[in-house]
Amino acid sequence: MTPHIERKQPNELKEPEPEHCPGPESENAGKGDACNGCANQEICTSNILKGPDPDIPIINERLANISHKILVLSGKGGVGKSTFTSMLSWAISTSDEDLEIGAMDLDICGPSLPKMLGVEGESIHNSNSGWTPVYVSDNLGLMSISFMLPDSDTAIIWRGNKKNGLIKNFLKDVNWGDHLDYLIVDTPPGTSDEHLSVVNYMKDVGIDGALIVTTPQEVSLLDVRKEIDFCRKTGIKILGLVENMSGFVCPGCKKESLIFKPTTGGGKKLCEELNIPFLGSVPLDPRIGKCCDAGQNFFEDYSDSPAATAILDVVDAIRDQVELDEAMDKLNI
Repeated sequence: MTPHIERKQPNELKEPEPEHCPGPESENAGKGDACNGCANQEICTSNILKGPDPDIPIINERLANISHKILVLSGKGGVGKSTFTSMLSWAISTSDEDLEIGAMDLDICGPSLPKMLGVEGESIHNSNSGWTPVYVSDNLGLMSISFMLPDSDTAIIWRGNKKNGLIKNFLKDVNWGDHLDYLIVDTPPGTSDEHLSVVNYMKDVGIDGALIVTTPQEVSLLDVRKEIDFCRKTGIKILGLVENMSGFVCPGCKKESLIFKPTTGGGKKLCEELNIPFLGSVPLDPRIGKCCDAGQNFFEDYSDSPAATAILDVVDAIRDQVELDEAMDKLNI
């Protein structure tokens, strides 16, 4: 199924937006480098297309029944962010069957959650009430662009505005049911269009915070510092940082080896330096990759793994923090 994206195409525009267009309704409309020589520049600069986004109230109403919203971020790709998102979704949904969990895959160019959660190849259903997510289990739903593509090898070759339009549709049109306890949002690496869009669209309903995933080596921590700076500049609370792939425990000899040596102290030292919570270290376990490839619940199959224990400790710390914040808000503390 080809994605149908609602996009505002004002009749006043003379030509389609050029590549890297900041958007006719943005504050930088008519002022960006891409605007030079564009037939629409005078129209965009005149401010006639700007104004309150009429979709924001619809998004607010749709997200009002979601208790907790958590972003999973990483500065660099390949640190296990999507893997950790799938583990987080599995862990919370299986820990309490009364909880309703939603996972949203905003890695538009490289969606991997459908594979990791075992629902690759499924399709979403569109009705008058909106898009129905694909359900991994009775209490775990997933939304991803992967469900809207003709096949898994289809490349998404989109400019920023079109990606932002899909994010808006995901927030505005997905019907999660009467109530959702947790919405876990998997974002692509970096601090670009997708991140700015989700923060802007969700600012009125509130984001509980961000979980930041890194690996121990400095090349990863360099980009994580930028992610932390992004959170602080956009007002997103940092729930904490988790150091993934921090070591490898040999299943035969039980000896632990450091695959990625923390040359500058790793995630824990970074958290002490920047005064953010350190949620723990998760060792490598090749069975995690095996379960993700097969779309299986790692916690059900390998509950005795040190990695499973470490991930569950992180999940408990996150839940304790967001639920404590919720209680304090109710008491106006």
